[in-house]
Amino acid sequence: MKTILAKEQLHLTVQRLACQIREDYPDLQDTVLIGLQPRGVFLSNKIAQALQQLLPQQTFHYGKLDITFYRDDIRKELHRANKTDILFNIENKNVILIDDVLYTGRTIRAALDALVDFGRPAKVALCVLIDRRFSREFPIQPDYVGRSIDTIVSQKVKVHWLETDEQEYVELLDS
Repeated sequence: MKTILAKEQLHLTVQRLACQIREDYPDLQDTVLIGLQPRGVFLSNKIAQALQQLLPQQTFHYGKLDITFYRDDIRKELHRANKTDILFNIENKNVILIDDVLYTGRTIRAALDALVDFGRPAKVALCVLIDRRFSREFPIQPDYVGRSIDTIVSQKVKVHWLETDEQEYVELLDS
């Protein structure tokens, strides 16, 4: 086990990601944040809170997307569906998808498929806490990255969130 981000580093990384989003989208009126269920929602909640603190006078849309039934590997194991909560129009909006770990790109590919059911965005950007470089199966690259790491197939990145694990940090596990 190796710690990739300790609690303080994780907090600073979330703040940095929120600042980078604010820098690129100073007026969030035409921008929506969408956290990917289940684990990306913890990061997206924190980024949405940080943006609200940075821009207290602005309102923006924030939703959650479940991609369970859009995955191409659904037949391999039974997935438990989560709730999609997108109560706004994404047509011609800038959409920022938020997930905790980018590995093969299959989750993001499924998210792009699911997103089309809610309209046609003007642009889609990707924000991830951890980018496991050199492991893509699809040509997907993040626009906002907390930390890029090089891993091998047998390793696993585990993000611990206060809401589920009573601690916050990111670790690299050897199988």
